[in-house]
Amino acid sequence: MSTHAKRERLLLADLLDGAGPGAPTLCEGWTTRDLAAHLVVRERRPDAAAGVLVKPLAARLARVQEEFAARPYEELLQLFRTGPPRMSPFALKQVDEAANSFEFYVHAEDVRRARPDWTPRELDPVFADTLWSRIERGARIFGRRSPVGLVLRRPDGRTAVARRGTPVVTVTGEPGELALFLTGRQDSARVELEGDKEAVAAAHEAELGI
Repeated sequence: MSTHAKRERLLLADLLDGAGPGAPTLCEGWTTRDLAAHLVVRERRPDAAAGVLVKPLAARLARVQEEFAARPYEELLQLFRTGPPRMSPFALKQVDEAANSFEFYVHAEDVRRARPDWTPRELDPVFADTLWSRIERGARIFGRRSPVGLVLRRPDGRTAVARRGTPVVTVTGEPGELALFLTGRQDSARVELEGDKEAVAAAHEAELGI
């Protein structure tokens, strides 16, 4: 596994372990147990995980995830810590880096920011750039359902277009915060929104993410 993905995996596993199986997360309706089950199914049951994108498979995904969630919490965490099976696409270093660094960062914040006493995590510049690269590549997928034009901007001025159109809302923040905003966690992202008042409200309430 790559350095960033491995670090984020272990950090997320530790957060899930420390929180226990019944703690809340930013994923609506999910406890930490549900999140752990999601992470394991995503890597170990591709036949079911495809239900995230393929609607006819959504019921199968829900059923398989419920089955995994019924397992002992410690078992789920061990499966997640161990990483994907050898034959999984996620076992490839390039796939691991491209998909898991971003995914695990967001889910780690799902656990951290669901607590009332959370504090911002300071990211090293290299990892911040890694998240930004993922944002640049996937911005239009994540932002496709935005009802307004959406531009993401780092404090240094670099931008990525998530949705073309007018009126335009510009969302400014560090890459980690933009990652949260773009994946539908607008309430918990520390960003600044600029634009028409109604457009800003629409962007804040938009159904963003996969």
